Amino acid sequence: MIEFENIQFGYKRQTLFNGMNLSLGPGQIYGLLGLNGAGKSTLLRLFGGLLFPDNGSIRVLGYDPVQRNPSMLSEIYMLPETLHLPAITDKNFVSRMARFYPNFDSNYLESLLKEMSVPRGQVLASLSLGEKKKFHLAFGLACKPSIMILDEPTNGLDIPSKGQFRKIVAEALTEHRILIIATHQVKDIELLIDNVLILHEGSFICNQNLSQISSALRISQETSRPDSNSEKLLYTEPSLGGYTAVWADTETNSAHQDLELLFKAAMSNPDTFVQLTTGDNEL
Repeated sequence: MIEFENIQFGYKRQTLFNGMNLSLGPGQIYGLLGLNGAGKSTLLRLFGGLLFPDNGSIRVLGYDPVQRNPSMLSEIYMLPETLHLPAITDKNFVSRMARFYPNFDSNYLESLLKEMSVPRGQVLASLSLGEKKKFHLAFGLACKPSIMILDEPTNGLDIPSKGQFRKIVAEALTEHRILIIATHQVKDIELLIDNVLILHEGSFICNQNLSQISSALRISQETSRPDSNSEKLLYTEPSLGGYTAVWADTETNSAHQDLELLFKAAMSNPDTFVQLTTGDNEL
């Protein structure tokens, strides 16, 4: 449903992607992770046709995003990190914008706004950041797009709202839909995502199911700091009562993995992480 082939893209003299390849299919929630400046927001804009590659081919729902075909755009909804909602009421916003999405479901929107306790009848620009995020999320889901892109969606949400977010997004996934969540707040989404995308230095060092990653790594609690030369040690950090370590083995592996620790392990030793998560475990 989303295909990148040999994509090259950069800003002025800085090359960001050079020969990037990627394939994303429906029925999945993808978590897009990367350091600041890795190109996550740029990648999302390439998905949606807001930026165009310098070279290479992109296909989204069978379309070339460069053409900005209305049929493609009506099947994509993006919740940006920075929101600029207009100084109009929610009712006026819906009347103006819903017409661009042929699958828009007004009853679904009303149920989502009620569930998330979004104030009604107020000027959208006057809402708090969290209320704006919830309104934008509800409207996007009510558009029932084939591809929904969420950039830092939990910023500005309080703890109860983050729980609502996970519930609503999980319920919105269908076998025909792709959900892409780009975030630094990995704790907010680690129980939600199916596949992990880690973008590093212009390419993906991980595009794997979370269970596959978990099967190749082990997290342990140690009373003393492990020797940095220990075989198969990928990453360690201080924790309450000792140290937390990530190892390149599956001995006594737990069912639940800490996505934040796995990301830190990937950043600490990307080459080894690639070998592990692609099945080449002869380390």
